[in-house]
Amino acid sequence: MGLTGGIASGKSAVSRQLAELGCRVVDADLLAREVVAPGKPAWRAIVAEFGREVLGPAGQLDRKRLGALVFADPACRKVLEAITHPAIMARRQAILDAWAAEGFDGVVVLDIPLLIEVGAAAHVDRVVLVYAERDLQLERLMGRDGFDRAEAERRIASQMSLAEKVRHAHFVVDNSGAPEETAAQVRAVHAALLAEHRARRAATGPVS
Repeated sequence: MGLTGGIASGKSAVSRQLAELGCRVVDADLLAREVVAPGKPAWRAIVAEFGREVLGPAGQLDRKRLGALVFADPACRKVLEAITHPAIMARRQAILDAWAAEGFDGVVVLDIPLLIEVGAAAHVDRVVLVYAERDLQLERLMGRDGFDRAEAERRIASQMSLAEKVRHAHFVVDNSGAPEETAAQVRAVHAALLAEHRARRAATGPVS
C-alpha cells in the first residue's frame, strides 16, 4: 500500500501505528535523509547545483534553508527532485528486494508524501490518504515548525490539495478528530488490507 497525505496532516503518526500493527514501512523521508548524507552522490549534486550555502557547519544539508529555497521556487524544487528521487527509488527497491528474499508475507507500506504527484501511486495496490482539514493543517504546521501563517499557507499551497488527493485514494483516514478516532480508522484500514492480502494468497498460492 502507498501511504500519503499533506504537510501536517498526521501521516507520520498513522505510519507508526501501521508499523505497530505488523506492517513493514519504507519511509521516503528517512530514505531522503540517507541519500543526501555528506559525501553521497546526491549530496554532491545538490551542493553543485545550489551552492555550499545550503550546508550546515558540519557539512550536512541545512534542510530548513534548502526547503525555504525550493518551496519558494517551483523550478528549484523540480531540480532538487530530479537529483533525489532516483536515489530514493533505488534505495527503496533495494529494501523491497531484501524483504522479498527474506520471504516477508504481509502488508508493506510505502510512506511517500508525494506518492500521487510523482506517479508512484501506479506502483502500489492500494492508496491510503491521511486527511485533515486545512485550518487544522495550518494550526499544526505553525505550532510544530514555528512558521508564521503566511509561510504555513505557502507550504500547504505548494502541494496538491488534500481534497484533490482524496479522488486518488482507496481509503481515507480522517485525522481531523481525536487520536482514538484516527486510531480506530487505521485499525479498520489495516484489517481490510490484510484480509485482501490473505484472500489473494489463498487464490494464487505462495510464490516459489
